[in-house]
Amino acid sequence: MQIEYSEILQKLEHEIFAVISETAETLQYETYVIGGFVRDIILNRPSKDIDVVCVGSGIQLAQEIARRLKGRCALSVFKNFGTAQLKYGDLEIEFVGARKESYRSDSRKPIVEDGTLEDDLNRRDFTMNAMAVCLNKNRFGEWLDPFNGLEDIDACRIKTPLNPDITFSDDPLRMLRAVRFASQLGFSIEEKTFEAIERNRDRIEIISKERITDELNKIVLSPRPSVGFELLELTGLLEIILPELTALKGIETKEGIGHKDNFSHTLRVLDNLSQTSDSLWLRWAALFHDIGKPKSKRFDPKLGWTFHSHEFIGMKMLKSIFIRMKFPIGDKLKYVEKMVSLHMRPIVLADEEVTDSAVRRLLFEAGDDIDDLMSLCEADITSKNPEKVKRFINNFKLVRGKLKEIEEKDRVRNFQPPIDGEEIMKLFNLPPCKLVGDLKSEIKEAILDGIIPNEYEAAYAFLMQLAVNKGLIIKQ
Repeated sequence: MQIEYSEILQKLEHEIFAVISETAETLQYETYVIGGFVRDIILNRPSKDIDVVCVGSGIQLAQEIARRLKGRCALSVFKNFGTAQLKYGDLEIEFVGARKESYRSDSRKPIVEDGTLEDDLNRRDFTMNAMAVCLNKNRFGEWLDPFNGLEDIDACRIKTPLNPDITFSDDPLRMLRAVRFASQLGFSIEEKTFEAIERNRDRIEIISKERITDELNKIVLSPRPSVGFELLELTGLLEIILPELTALKGIETKEGIGHKDNFSHTLRVLDNLSQTSDSLWLRWAALFHDIGKPKSKRFDPKLGWTFHSHEFIGMKMLKSIFIRMKFPIGDKLKYVEKMVSLHMRPIVLADEEVTDSAVRRLLFEAGDDIDDLMSLCEADITSKNPEKVKRFINNFKLVRGKLKEIEEKDRVRNFQPPIDGEEIMKLFNLPPCKLVGDLKSEIKEAILDGIIPNEYEAAYAFLMQLAVNKGLIIKQ
C-alpha cells in the first residue's frame, strides 16, 4: 500500500499545521504529527484529535503556538506529565516531547525519559499507530513508517510494533485497545498478537475499572459490537472483566432437548439493536438483558428448559456489576434495571391477546422509556424460524399501535393518581398511615384496569365509594 504525497498535504491544509511548522522552525525542534490522526489519513476517517511529538519540550512548543494564535485557542498545561493541550476551534491538539518508557511489573505507569522520535514510535501500541508525518518546513509532509503500519492497514491487521508480550505486559490496557480497534474498524488481530493477549490476560487486573469501562463503552458503541465481545471471550479477558456474560455461554441437553447458546443470542440482540439505536445505555441493557438466565435455568420434563423470572434475577444483579465496574450509579442504573426487568413484557403481549389493561400497565411502568423498551424487544427477535419472526414483528406492530392509542386516550405514561395522599388525609381526617397509601393505590389500579378514566371527577367518585366500603363514611 502506498500513499500519495499530495494526499498527505491535503490532510495538512488546516491553518494549525502551518503555525506548528513555523513555531517548530523558530524553536529548532524536530516536530511530527503521529498516532491516530496519521492512521485516519489512510482510513479516510475524520479526526479532531491530533497528537504532536517534538524532540524537545512539548509544553514550550504549545505555549509558543498559543502566543502566536493570540487568544484564538485555549491552552492547558500538565507539567507532571510533560504535556500540553490546545483547543483550537473543533480540534484538540496534544503536545509532548519525544520520550522512551520502561515499566515495573506491578504498574502500567511508565518511567519516562527524554528520547528520540524512534524511541517514541517504539513505545506505540500498534503498527498502525506508529506512523508519523514530519511538520518541519524542509521535510513537511514526509511520511515515516518504521514498522510497516501501511501494510498492516492494507491487510486490515492489528499488530504490535515490538514483542507483543512486552507490549501488553508493560501496558495491559493495550489488550483492550486491540479488541476495541478490531470492533471499530472491522480489523483482525494478528495471530502472535492475539496469542500474547491470551497469555497476558491476567495483567488486566492492574488496570483501573474506569479505564477498562472507557474501552468497553467504545466497543459497545462500535458498528458491530459483537466482534469485540467475541474477541474478549476468545482471549479470556471477558471472564475476568464481566464473568456474568461468559456464564451465558454454552448449550446443555437433557432428554434430547437443548436450549440456545444465550451468549451468542445476546450478541445478536446487541448487533440488531445497534442498527437502530446509538444509545450507549440501551446497548448495555441489550448486553445484560439475559444475565439472569444461568441462575434461573431449570429443566422440566414436560416444559423443557425454563428461565422463569430471569428478568427480575438479572435486574437484581445489575447494581453490584455497576458498582464493580465503576459505571454511573443513579439514573443510568435505574434505566438499565428498568429495561432488563421489563424486556419480557412486550414479548408476552405480542404472543397473546393485547388487552387495554396490560398496555396501560406497561405504559405506566416504562414511562418515557417505552420506545427504547420496544426497540430492545424487537432486537430480541433472533429466531431462525422465518414464520415465527414474521409473526412477532407483526404482533409488535399491533402492540406499538395499541400503546399509541391507549396513551392518547388514557394518558397513563408517568401518571400520578388524580387524588394524592394529602387530599385523602384531609377528606377523611386521617394521619399518615398505610390506609392512605392503600386508597391511593386502589385508585391507581382502577385507572390501569380501565375501571375508571384517568380524571379527577371519576377518581373522586371511586374514592367516595371506597370510603363507604371501608366504613370511613356512612352513606346517608
